[in-house]
Amino acid sequence: MSIMAEPRTLTHWISGAAYAGAGKRYGDVYDPATGRVGALVPLAEREDVERAVDAASRAFPEWSRTSLGKRSEVFFAFRELLKAHADEFSHIISAEHGKPVSDAGGEIARGLEIVELACSLPLMLKGEFSEQVSRNVDVYSMHQPLGVCAGITPFNFPAMVPLWMFPVALACGNTFVLKPSERDPSASLLLAQLLREAGLPDGVFNVLHGDKAAVDALLDHPGVAAVSFVGSTPIAKYVYGRAAAAGKRVQALGGAKNHLVAMPDADLDAVADALTSAALGSTGQRCMAISVALAVGDMGDRLVPALRERMSRLKVGPGSDSGSEVGPLVSKDAKARVESLIGQGVREGAQLVLDGRGVSVPGHADGFFVGPTLFDRVGAEMEIYRQEIFGPVLVVMRVNSLDEALDIVERNPYGNGCSIFTTDGAAARRFERHASAGMVGINVPIPVPVGSYSFGGWKASLFGDQHIYGPEGFRFYTRSKVVTSRWHEVDRVGVNLRFPGGHS
Repeated sequence: MSIMAEPRTLTHWISGAAYAGAGKRYGDVYDPATGRVGALVPLAEREDVERAVDAASRAFPEWSRTSLGKRSEVFFAFRELLKAHADEFSHIISAEHGKPVSDAGGEIARGLEIVELACSLPLMLKGEFSEQVSRNVDVYSMHQPLGVCAGITPFNFPAMVPLWMFPVALACGNTFVLKPSERDPSASLLLAQLLREAGLPDGVFNVLHGDKAAVDALLDHPGVAAVSFVGSTPIAKYVYGRAAAAGKRVQALGGAKNHLVAMPDADLDAVADALTSAALGSTGQRCMAISVALAVGDMGDRLVPALRERMSRLKVGPGSDSGSEVGPLVSKDAKARVESLIGQGVREGAQLVLDGRGVSVPGHADGFFVGPTLFDRVGAEMEIYRQEIFGPVLVVMRVNSLDEALDIVERNPYGNGCSIFTTDGAAARRFERHASAGMVGINVPIPVPVGSYSFGGWKASLFGDQHIYGPEGFRFYTRSKVVTSRWHEVDRVGVNLRFPGGHS
């Protein structure tokens, strides 16, 4: 008989060291493939939040005065450490999230792009200069850090989303308190350890685990200047409202219902491959997953059988199995919710082409598995279209024209991303100009921008004015200051009560 290992007990990370926390509450961290508890995570109380924010506040003056070159050195070293530990990250993420190890490795690859952007911070933080705007007067701008920034990140990308936030924040001279998801918190602790190894001073980056109590304490804390959030739309709206009411700068990225328009002229195999990958990668648990296919004209008759053939061949299994392509959902509740929505889709009259309920994974009877699921002839009034399912479910809607497809995208309350597959340049150009979303793909199913651009949606997919990472990320984590300077040469101006202008 094998003996079950006792769950590990995790800690917070404050002032460059592990910190057990003052509270007595702990949350369970599951292995989604087995349904067993693998770790216990401390849930922060207000006292712990005070400790973390105080540590970041004390570290801020010195870090903000640190030269740009020295800050860059830290990120160059951190980049190499991330690469060296990429395999370790993949296994940690897979064990707590459930996604296959190969998929988890992609998180570090995309996160590295933002670390590399942070390495270029001397370029990103340049101001502007205008000489001689008036007699002996120059005007120039500078970008200065805000102070203590907080990041509240989701379970679906426990390494990548934090890496989209804190490198830019720290590069700008801020300090940071990260509140990762309590469902898969271990990756954040490894990030903290590697930052310290890279030379980041103690207190500049802190990790605070917790639930709503910790989130509310961060949103209310007067020492926190800015909050970045990624999660569902209802919580994004809540975070934005509460933090903004407390006078903080906020970027809150919400949910999505991403559409892919398949035009009749598109290559069928390319569309079917792209949809299968974009809908089922990470078991559909990503805000940029394609969950709706808008099949134009006769494309639906050809596309649905091609999708069914591909989706039915995928292997469902634990993320640790190198042959697995679709892992478990993150929790028992997530599995129950997805299966409930599948049942509701059947009751509402959608055609269930492939049913992922009741999937059997040998040796993992208690795992949180739902297999690939495909619906056809879905209507806009159905819940499986209206809701963000966040699972391995793809719905196909039949439309007669590109204009009808664009109208559906426009009327959907979300606006994260959308794509079109076509060989018609005019159709592609019309789509990119009129699609109501922040990120658009042309023959690219998941249009997540490279690090030198910014990530973010429209409508109910974003609350706030600035997108995440890229140029808008640097603007979010700094405030600008404009200096008007006069150095007298010979003449003095004397008393002049006129409003200052540019011609004196």
